Amino acid sequence: MKSLHGCLLLFFVVVFSLSWVNASANSNDYFLDCLSSYHPDESTSFSKVIYTETNSAYSAVLESSIQNPRFSTPNTPKPLVMVTPLNISHVQAMIHCSKKHGIQIRTRSGGHDFEGLSYVSQVPFVVIDLVHFRSIDVDVKKEEAWIQSGAITGEVYYRINERTTNLTFPRALCHTVGIGGFISSGGCGFLFRKYGLAADNVIDAQFVDANGRVLDRRLMGEDLFWAIRGGGGGSFGIVLSWKVKLVHVPSTVTVFSVGRTLEQNATQLLHRWQYVAPNLPNDVYSIVSISSMNFTENGERTVLATFTSVFQGVADELIPLMQERFPELGLLKEDYIEMTWIESILFWNQLSNETSEILLDRSNSNSLMPLSYKSKSDYVRKLMPEIALQGLWSRLFEVDETSTAVVNIISYGGKMDEIPETETPFPHRKGTLYKINYNIVWQEEENSNPQRYISWMRTLYSYMGPFVSKSPRAAYVNYRDLDIGWNNDDGKTSYKQGSVWGCKYFKNNFDRLVYVKTKIDLENFFKHEQSIPPRFH
Repeated sequence: MKSLHGCLLLFFVVVFSLSWVNASANSNDYFLDCLSSYHPDESTSFSKVIYTETNSAYSAVLESSIQNPRFSTPNTPKPLVMVTPLNISHVQAMIHCSKKHGIQIRTRSGGHDFEGLSYVSQVPFVVIDLVHFRSIDVDVKKEEAWIQSGAITGEVYYRINERTTNLTFPRALCHTVGIGGFISSGGCGFLFRKYGLAADNVIDAQFVDANGRVLDRRLMGEDLFWAIRGGGGGSFGIVLSWKVKLVHVPSTVTVFSVGRTLEQNATQLLHRWQYVAPNLPNDVYSIVSISSMNFTENGERTVLATFTSVFQGVADELIPLMQERFPELGLLKEDYIEMTWIESILFWNQLSNETSEILLDRSNSNSLMPLSYKSKSDYVRKLMPEIALQGLWSRLFEVDETSTAVVNIISYGGKMDEIPETETPFPHRKGTLYKINYNIVWQEEENSNPQRYISWMRTLYSYMGPFVSKSPRAAYVNYRDLDIGWNNDDGKTSYKQGSVWGCKYFKNNFDRLVYVKTKIDLENFFKHEQSIPPRFH
């Protein structure tokens, strides 16, 4: 009986799988027919940017901006169709045909979604890759720019710098991040303590809704305009471009980056940094990156804490400030390096030996081998005791030579304390001392076991629970983490279920996001594992 049961089960699985494959193939044909008939006069040009698995360029287009190889394995679900639209009508056709045939849409700008949600789904899906929507129109006189969502942040900084060296846009830490995803989830960067988030500096947008309507700020209304500036991508529609305020940067900025080990009092220095960094002037961006390393040839382990700051001004202004506020760090005059704003972007991305043209490279070719990773985030509102840090070190020592763990601690305060929590969906404002970003990276090999690295990350996250924000334990939506909750695959997710993860990202702003979603997309056409659910469900 046991053998018969096994055979029957196998037979059912095979039949079901073949049925699904056939259904998918049929859906694919119908979908492609729909695309070609949507705008018959554009069918020739449109066909050149449509890719299916039978197309020789399909894999190259799909993998072109996959930033996490964990979601590029033979077992990873692949899109039925990928489209790299050239104009708005192509986007409208994708929405119309996806809706008609019940196929889910994923929209990708830079491919940095930490859980791969911009190009992976567990149900039949198609991908709109905005790689051709990358124009950047800078108006120096008005100190504004229109930026299309497919542009990477490196392109944005380069194009603005071509026109003026004293204006920029609040930037991401990595130059290959897509503007669409960056702004949609708030957008923290080097200037957020002085000018707020990227989303705080958006003044208009071009948006396509579930009915294919093209809306600007006036037509969409203030509720929807509020929601798309930090409510996370993929929930409300597709933002094709953003009108942003440019902000001022000086001709010279100053950076320092110094490492301290446990033997050099890293524990005491990081504990002290908590008091200092959130209260520094708005012109200072401050981050500490922590990792374990071999201390001696005998393999003894230590922790290295690297203290890095970017200051909007010259070294002669920063040196006395740090001597007064943080003398314990022991900075020397030669630790301070003056450079231009654009050079500081290269410095941060470890591209100091390159010219600024490297910022136009979407491939992140400075990475010899892309690494798989799992990340999580926390916010801290109360100072962490030294004993908590010592426990963190112990867990970093558990990481073996097959992987690398890095914990980034990013200071808040400054302008972020002045902006109300309800100004945009991003709520982590006044009272937040710093954000923690936990990362473990490894080489995705055929015989690797990613689950062991993910399990280590979950254990670390559990340990940190008592020392971080509570009720809710807050997280940053741009460091997406499905461990904190997810929606049902069928799109029928209740408010209660969505609020499990939604309140961690958005706190009380989640309710208004649900209200906007219900108003703009009641049928829940735009959805993914952590999209905002409509109240109807």
